Amino acid sequence: MAKKRKPKGIPANKANKAFDPNAQDVWRIFRIMSEFVDGFETLGQLPPAVSVFGSARTKPQQPYYKQAVAMGEALVKRGFAVITGGGPGIMEAANKGAYNAGGPSVGCNILLPMDQMANPYQQISLSFHHFFVRKVMFIKYSHAFVCFPGGFGTMDELFEALTLIQTVKIEPFPVILFDKKFWGGLVGWLRETLAKQYRTIDKHDLDLFHLTDSVEEAADYLEHCEAHKVWTRPPGYQELMRFPAAGRCVVP
Repeated sequence: MAKKRKPKGIPANKANKAFDPNAQDVWRIFRIMSEFVDGFETLGQLPPAVSVFGSARTKPQQPYYKQAVAMGEALVKRGFAVITGGGPGIMEAANKGAYNAGGPSVGCNILLPMDQMANPYQQISLSFHHFFVRKVMFIKYSHAFVCFPGGFGTMDELFEALTLIQTVKIEPFPVILFDKKFWGGLVGWLRETLAKQYRTIDKHDLDLFHLTDSVEEAADYLEHCEAHKVWTRPPGYQELMRFPAAGRCVVP
């Protein structure tokens, strides 16, 4: 009599759920849900907030760090909360500026294998295991983004926001690129290669962000945008494209 073959996909030890991918996925869903709930409950009470992004490798003695401190202070003085990724570098600097100005100073920390240390200038601190949950918090509770020079993480947040604004998946909000020299090469490539040569984006997509070298100009720009709600989403994307500065605030 032939032996019965063991069905595929069944763990050798049914009692050991630690190695059952299905069981792991179920627990992962609960973990994701708990991160969303914590984030919604904590950040839902914030005043209008601005997320500040930039390199974790920026040192306190560098000009960008000092400018990010000034940016955090300037935003709080204009009634904004400041949200960062909670780590060192530009994140620490913006939190420090907001903290020194009386806050609110918020850190959405990410748990990484290399142990990102939470900076000490957070009045409100959250920790996330999943990048995508953390990005939802940035998008959902920010009235604007300010992107200092940074690496892959900064680019990820920037293009996530621009994509969602471009496709009208979220209400357009101001996106500021701080330091024209750093961002100039990328903006030139977007204009010449994507918009003109290959036509993979519309020329109006270049109006979805604003470049500046001035902390005060950036803060005034965002204060004006918040006061006038000029980035409120029109009925549809084609309607949005009628405006020369789609999704942007233009200070008169």
